[in-house]
Amino acid sequence: MCGRFALQSDKTHIEAHYGLADAPAFSAGYNIAPSSHIPIIRNHNGKELVNYHWGLIPHWAKDSKLKPINARAESITEKPYFRESFKNRRCLIPADGYYEWQVVKGRKQPYFIRMTDTALFSFAGIWSSWHGPSNTIDSCAIITTQANPYLAEIHHRMPVIIEPDNYDVWLHEGSEDLLKPYAGDMEAYPVSNQVNNPRNQGESLIQPL
Repeated sequence: MCGRFALQSDKTHIEAHYGLADAPAFSAGYNIAPSSHIPIIRNHNGKELVNYHWGLIPHWAKDSKLKPINARAESITEKPYFRESFKNRRCLIPADGYYEWQVVKGRKQPYFIRMTDTALFSFAGIWSSWHGPSNTIDSCAIITTQANPYLAEIHHRMPVIIEPDNYDVWLHEGSEDLLKPYAGDMEAYPVSNQVNNPRNQGESLIQPL
């Protein structure tokens, strides 16, 4: 799964990476948690950055109580909760790294996972807009898949990562072929359990032990 991630890249970097003419302000951080408002890149008459609630609420939901943060790639075309968004409302979620917890003898050790070249990358995501009696909630979820061999010892799941060459394909067409474990070079290392508390922030969270 993916339940915590980091985004330190600034507005200029985000605009250049995704080919955006201009992007609104967004929240970055070293410990982004579910229910946060996070930047996503979607296709709406061209690519645009918007800030959405992390925790998906389909437009047809009766209420806003259930807010899954992840959607499994293996069943995303079958489960009613996700399949319409996968078909019509896909997005890219920028990140500089994410956290996963390895369970060893009943103890959870957090790891920080990123590209070996520390480059900005993108999770595959889906989004929706829910209209309630008095408010609208724009929301999203990260798609996950089986972990690649390098990360499998830490956790059996990982977020789907879309490579830059496939950004437009993902946004415009979507493809189940892209919902696979990332095969590029990554690094993972143990970090402080301070990340367990989402109120903790700062660069120290991603420093190796």
